Amino acid sequence: MIRVAIFGLVACLAALGVALSAQHLFGLIPCPLCYLERIPYRIGIYASLLAILLWGVWRLLAIGALFAAILVAVGLAATHVGVEQHWWKSPLPECSAPDFRGMTVEQRLAAMRDRPSKSCEDPDYLLPPLPLTFAQANLIYALAVLAGLAISARSTLRREA
Repeated sequence: MIRVAIFGLVACLAALGVALSAQHLFGLIPCPLCYLERIPYRIGIYASLLAILLWGVWRLLAIGALFAAILVAVGLAATHVGVEQHWWKSPLPECSAPDFRGMTVEQRLAAMRDRPSKSCEDPDYLLPPLPLTFAQANLIYALAVLAGLAISARSTLRREA
């Protein structure tokens, strides 16, 4: 199961590395859903490290937590793709513009966010000529990681049996 944990660790580090590089090196402003989508990968890193360090039933529990984190990543990415495609509204209130009607200037300034944000409905494209958004790419990536984890776990269990 160490191979499963190492695969999970590398995959989660890569996902966060791409997200942080896009934000800090290429100046893309993430929406609130983008920030939320990073959490399962962080949990996956911790679960992978625990699976590497622990043994027995504790390792299996950590691998289970890794699988659960990646399943949540798939769900969040699918939600984000649906919001971008206007299939449904975002579940986060931060994704919609605030209503400033009837507010004084002071109240409006107080209601503004500390960091710049963008609507979750406005997609950022991975590469301009390709019609693939970051949310769509994340969904594909999370599904591929989930499949890779399952294949790796299955081959490991076959070898140990």
